[in-house]
Amino acid sequence: MSVQNQSCACGKTNQERLYAQITNVIDLYKDKKGSLIQVLHLAQEIFGYLPLELQEFIAKNMGIPLSEVAGVVSFYSFFSTVPRGRHTIRVCLGTACYVRGGKRVVEHLQQKLGIDLGETTEDGLFTLEIARCIGACGLAPAMLIDDKVYRKVTINKLDKILSDYTEKEENEVINL
Repeated sequence: MSVQNQSCACGKTNQERLYAQITNVIDLYKDKKGSLIQVLHLAQEIFGYLPLELQEFIAKNMGIPLSEVAGVVSFYSFFSTVPRGRHTIRVCLGTACYVRGGKRVVEHLQQKLGIDLGETTEDGLFTLEIARCIGACGLAPAMLIDDKVYRKVTINKLDKILSDYTEKEENEVINL
């Protein structure tokens, strides 16, 4: 999800267009008290992640200290300061999921994807994270890929789930 400085027909680079979109978001929310989290969520959706330069831009344009922006970004686990994969895998390690095999699910994903927690695969397809609880205790072990919940996950199910995403990506590339 890296941002490249390629020019488009309109004469603006990709990065300039992204910052223009973020400026529009800030303009909508900057006068609303307590809107920083909403701005950060939307900025991350637009940009893909929240690097320091973007945090500085948000702080300056919202008229708030960089320390406040950086504090919110570092506190909430859903914000990222590094590029992320197109799909985020979050394995629940709450008590029920842990007891029912959540740790084995994480270990298998680390081996299969060749990454550690918090990292992104080389192809940029997956980022692997843990969650303390996703509220699906009766479905343990559970995990999320993006917003989709997978229940009673086993190693065999994991391989099929991952191949579904990989095949979908390959088909999208072919259809371009």
